[in-house]
Amino acid sequence: MTSTPFLDRSFQFASIVALSAWAALFLLPTGVVNQPLWVAVPVALLCAFYGYLLFFGGRYDQAGTRPRGNFRSMRGVLKLFQSPRAVLVGWVHFLAFDLMIGLFIVIDAADQGIAHGWTLASLFLTLMLGPLGLLSYFLLRILMG
Repeated sequence: MTSTPFLDRSFQFASIVALSAWAALFLLPTGVVNQPLWVAVPVALLCAFYGYLLFFGGRYDQAGTRPRGNFRSMRGVLKLFQSPRAVLVGWVHFLAFDLMIGLFIVIDAADQGIAHGWTLASLFLTLMLGPLGLLSYFLLRILMG
């Protein structure tokens, strides 16, 4: 499975956009004016890019790499993700949703009176392991509540 230069550059672009927003989540104090915008704008950009890749990205598929598969079985999903574009679409999906979970953690912790420093481990786990970061935040809320 080989990718195209456009898909390679798109992967880099999406990753940089996401990492810039993660930096804002980690480094900006909770009370900073417009802090959610530092994450919401990159998430919106990733969402728009996701839609573009999903609905108009077929022109970047190499011959024989157009996504073929479905979500009805494991075999169908494996077949679907044999396409470089489908993998990129899935990657952008993960980036956007994990960022939203990170934003939720930061906003909810501030609402609950939990100091930002206490959320850093959950944010890191969300960045690296998605759902386990959210689970760790729920446990933190229980322990701090």
